Amino acid sequence: MKKLLPYFDASKIEAGCDEAGRGCLAGPVVAASVILPVDFHHPFLNDSKQLSEKKRDLLRPIIEQEAIAYGVSFISSEEIDDINILRASFLGMHRAVDQLHVRPELLLIDGNRFTPYQGIPHQCIIKGDGKYLNIAAASILAKTHRDEFMQELHHKHPVYDWNNNKGYPTEKHRAAIKEFGATSFHRQSFTLLATEQMALFD
Repeated sequence: MKKLLPYFDASKIEAGCDEAGRGCLAGPVVAASVILPVDFHHPFLNDSKQLSEKKRDLLRPIIEQEAIAYGVSFISSEEIDDINILRASFLGMHRAVDQLHVRPELLLIDGNRFTPYQGIPHQCIIKGDGKYLNIAAASILAKTHRDEFMQELHHKHPVYDWNNNKGYPTEKHRAAIKEFGATSFHRQSFTLLATEQMALFD
C-alpha cells in the first residue's frame, strides 16, 4: 500500500476536505474536513474507496478522537436539486470547515475544482485521498457517516436496497424506482431510470 504524505506545506495548519455520494441517485452528499496532528499515523489509513467497510468503521472513531479538529456536513437531495451536485459538494465542504474549532491556513481539496472559502488558501489535488493523510481521513469520515445515514434510511424504504447500494445506481435500485417510484430522498435532477426504462413511460 502506498504511503500517504502527512502534509502539503509543513508551515501551515492544513485541513483535508473530501465528500462522498456525488454519484448517487438518492440521499445526501456528505462532506468532511479534518485537521490531523503532523505526526498522526495509522497503518490502515488510505483512500476510503481502497478500504473495506470494516477498516473504515475501525478508523472513524480513531480519526475523530485523535484529530485536532474535524467537521462533517450533510447536503440534502433537495439542496442538490436546487443548486446542482458540484455546487452542493463545495457547499458541503464549506459547512464542514465551518465546524472546525481551529481555523486552517490551507485547505487540501480532493479533486480539481473548488469554490474559495472565506479567504483561506486552497490546493486542489486530483485523487488527493490517495496521496495525503488528512484528505484520506476526510474521505473516511464522509463515507462512513453517509453509509450510516443510508443504512438508517433503508429501514424506512427497504425496497430500494440502500443497505447494500447506499443510493448508487445499481440495477436493483433502478428496478425499485421503476416499480415503486421515487421517494423524497431521491435526487429529482438526476436521471433516476436508465434510458431504456424511461422509454416505457412515454
